[in-house]
Amino acid sequence: MQGQHADGFETLAIHAGQEPDPLTGAVVPPIYQVSTYKQDGVGGLRGGGLGAGGGTGPAHWVEGYEYSRTANPTRGALEECLAAIEGGTRALAFASGMAAEDCLLRTITRPGDHVLIPHDAYGGTYRLLDKVLQSWGVSYLPVPVSDPAAVRNALRDKPAKVVWVETPTNPLLSIADITALAEIAHAAGALLAVDSTFASPYLQQPLALGADVVVHSTTKYIGGHSDVVGGALVVADAGLGERLAFLQNATGTAGGPFDAWLTLRGIRTLGVRMDRHCENAARVADLLASHPSVREVFYPGLASHPGHETAAKQMRGFGGIVSMRVRGGEEAAVAVCGRTRLFTLGESLGGVESLIEHPARMTHASVAGSALEVPADLVRLSVGIEHCDDLLEDLRAALG
Repeated sequence: MQGQHADGFETLAIHAGQEPDPLTGAVVPPIYQVSTYKQDGVGGLRGGGLGAGGGTGPAHWVEGYEYSRTANPTRGALEECLAAIEGGTRALAFASGMAAEDCLLRTITRPGDHVLIPHDAYGGTYRLLDKVLQSWGVSYLPVPVSDPAAVRNALRDKPAKVVWVETPTNPLLSIADITALAEIAHAAGALLAVDSTFASPYLQQPLALGADVVVHSTTKYIGGHSDVVGGALVVADAGLGERLAFLQNATGTAGGPFDAWLTLRGIRTLGVRMDRHCENAARVADLLASHPSVREVFYPGLASHPGHETAAKQMRGFGGIVSMRVRGGEEAAVAVCGRTRLFTLGESLGGVESLIEHPARMTHASVAGSALEVPADLVRLSVGIEHCDDLLEDLRAALG
């Protein structure tokens, strides 16, 4: 018997959780900008059913609506879509990526537990563990997650509740073998959480490779237009999804309906945007690799990158982030950041516009003096979707 046709990524991005409105026929889900709902009798929730309105992909059951902190139809549509494009059983949308991280770590760890993180983890992740969760009794250890043997040895030395992985990492673009780390983590009784923000669901599917949870800052490529802040968790296990939803509701970290609507709008063009981000970033990396003012280039699309083969195996493209070390040290790197015309000096990434930043003084200032300190001569580029010839000329001028 022939199986049912499985919709492709681009189709899910446009249709999952986004069936035409049954009342008006609107092809875009409405913004339910509402805090409370008329209930069906005392103690009875309003409505209910699968997801926000049926639709394509793995919907989750909504018991009904009473208060938008707990459930909102617009947020439900976003969550259904995120679950579909990541291949998960459930997704949860948050007010920020850090809110998503905090909810996950506080759900799966308790005082006395241990966490492994990348040795070049995002500064906000380090700050959350070092300044917040460590005082709660959760310890952590930075390890080079691009080296499976190092992760295995660290788990042997001290068991961990979760192995936290970024791939690619921020800002050094290290690549972790998700399949290998899933096997290692599970053999040691740990969960594998993958921050896939740099890749986006279009380029990488961590759950299909064995991860237990995928983490996103939806502010970045998923939203894609630098106009909304948000985060998301997508899980393989429905039971874990229920536990996360309980804490999300208890602590009130869910995103608002207008933010959910903007993020859904971004998802609809995620595939075509990522194709252009990858194309432009590859050309930028090639330019920088041969430029005399550049000491080293970090981009997994370069054959010289140590994680190139792993990235090619588990990603459908190499992403839109390129980092470089500038000859002349820290001051030269800072000067380059101040000389660009099209690359805007800014701390975020993943928008349609190109951004440039100095991690040591900006996004990663919180790790200064720690084991996660980044090189002072490092510059990170978020390569946008402008005409690439213009971007290359801008960098040539800035680098002198």
